[in-house]
Amino acid sequence: MKYRRLGRTDLRVSVVGVGTWQFGGEWGKDFEQDEVDAILKTASDLGINLIDTAECYGDHLSEEFVGRAIQGQRDQWIVATKFGHKFHRAFERDDVYGPDEVRKQLEASLKALRIDAIDLYQFHSGTDAMFDTEGLWQMLHAQQQAGKIRHLGISISKSYDGVHQIDDASAVGASAFQVVYNRLHRKHEKHTFHVAVEQDLGVLARVPLASGFLSGKFSKDTQFDKSDVRGAWMKESERLEMVEQVERIKAEEVPPDVPMAQWALAWALQHPAVTCVIPGCKNVEQARSNALAADLDMVRADHPQVVK
Repeated sequence: MKYRRLGRTDLRVSVVGVGTWQFGGEWGKDFEQDEVDAILKTASDLGINLIDTAECYGDHLSEEFVGRAIQGQRDQWIVATKFGHKFHRAFERDDVYGPDEVRKQLEASLKALRIDAIDLYQFHSGTDAMFDTEGLWQMLHAQQQAGKIRHLGISISKSYDGVHQIDDASAVGASAFQVVYNRLHRKHEKHTFHVAVEQDLGVLARVPLASGFLSGKFSKDTQFDKSDVRGAWMKESERLEMVEQVERIKAEEVPPDVPMAQWALAWALQHPAVTCVIPGCKNVEQARSNALAADLDMVRADHPQVVK
């Protein structure tokens, strides 16, 4: 495993982390604790030290799974979670960004994760108006002073360019941000990544496998159940377009002896602004495959300078 400093923080994170939205039950599978334990143990054994979760992956459900799995191993993990949404049921949540409400979310996350402090606490996919909620960042700074938060971050919504939030990241005391970034979704390569490098902000690349499509295992006939976020939220036209793009990329860009999922993770890691990729995984085999991407040597012609 390789490690990089997360922005201007003192955190050295593995270049491959573990995304945990799937543990909340919205990716077509309900998890048991022993499955989560095995996935995180495998990840840790392979040198992964970053877990990214959120308040609304279930009603703190993913956080609870993670908290039980890493209990007694706090020094082995960098724990990132988020705030801003109240989960009601699958695919249904409200936006909650008021200072008092977020402080309650923070306490609930600490309890679920069974830890005293969150390493990276992230604003979760809100609008600019929510980002500018009066008193929000002042409250978060007070919680930093109280020792409940080590560093602040911003998770940018997939549908938003993030310009205002990224430009104000340093002003609100954020040290890192999280964006959707993969071979199919590259809009943040311009302004967002430029600001990251200029201001020494860490970048967590989420959905680096494009919701699994960049594994190369889906075809035009693939259908997703409504219990899976891809079946509940993804348009048919989007699914078909992604399959078509992946087929072309696999034929033209991926070496025949390299698993496409590993190639896709390594591709994202080659951008000089990217600190870490945080793919999800549903089993031990996927966790192991994801970790191996850290050792894959490749050079992208468009970004030949790799951050080590």
